[in-house]
Amino acid sequence: MRSTTAWDYGLRVGADGKGIVGHSGAVLLRRMADRGGLVTALTRVFPAGGSGWRDRAVVFVHLAISIVLGARSVLEAEQLALQQARVFGPPASDSTIRRLLGGLDDNTLAALSRARATARRTVWTWLALRPQGFPWLTVAGKHLKRWVIVDIDATIITAASKKEGASPAFKRTFGFHPLAAWCANTPGVPDQAASHVGVQVIVRHLVRMRVHHC
Repeated sequence: MRSTTAWDYGLRVGADGKGIVGHSGAVLLRRMADRGGLVTALTRVFPAGGSGWRDRAVVFVHLAISIVLGARSVLEAEQLALQQARVFGPPASDSTIRRLLGGLDDNTLAALSRARATARRTVWTWLALRPQGFPWLTVAGKHLKRWVIVDIDATIITAASKKEGASPAFKRTFGFHPLAAWCANTPGVPDQAASHVGVQVIVRHLVRMRVHHC
């Protein structure tokens, strides 16, 4: 099996102000992807190459990390990754990321979902094995054991729109209306969507969202 954690050998945290990198929290996300088996699972999804070939599994994981850090395009993903080059090495170029995304077909997307499910099962098992057990929630004094709570919320991100037929949001503004669903038991984000309206989007997502009991 290929080693996917060589980047963190000898890694340490210091307070001497030397070797500073931006968005150092990316280290925790990458280590979780490594330790949880996500990177290994993704290597079985993407094709392997020869010398000089970028590991597509690592590129995919770092794209996800860049999105968490706020990247809104593949170019921004590359620029954010440059801030961690001293930790992870030179990042993949935006053209490499574009080629990766352009090669995602239905079969690959299905395989990606299975890989994510495998890693998620591992991480949730770790949570359940903690001395305090899985983080079941207590709501209004009731302990909701074996319940996975999904918190759905949205906001408005205003933006100018000259698009024909564009309709205002509920606050009479134009822009984006991102809808997000957080797993309240853990800090994970299982789903996201965007629309200029809210109610029908919520219904559509609740219908297709599958929440499994642990």
